[in-house]
Amino acid sequence: MSTERVNPPDLSPPTGFSHAVVATGSRIVFLAGQTALDTDGKVTGDSLPEQFERALANLLAALTAAGGAPADLARVTVYATDVAAYRAQAAEIGRIWRQLAGRDYPAMAVVEVVRLWDEQAMVELDGFAVLP
Repeated sequence: MSTERVNPPDLSPPTGFSHAVVATGSRIVFLAGQTALDTDGKVTGDSLPEQFERALANLLAALTAAGGAPADLARVTVYATDVAAYRAQAAEIGRIWRQLAGRDYPAMAVVEVVRLWDEQAMVELDGFAVLP
């Protein structure tokens, strides 16, 4: 797969995401929404960063099982029950992203939702990747 991250100079500089990703490959992997569920199906983590770390790890585990890697991510959507809290903790969340997924940022969006499937969940991530 080849990817080109496109960040036009006439848009605000992206921080922790790319404005566009052009991906060329032969396989597309659609990743279901992942929250901070453990292997027993229980939400783990008392804080938003803790839950984000587990949700991202779960998303990456699904991607790895499908034969992909973090750099193959073309698009990720973050659903948060409190965008103000997400923004307030963005530095820590960004550190977690870089630790688990590196600096090849996909096109991303953060969307506030009233609640998620599991009432204790504060964040959910879904997306898709393009594999060679």
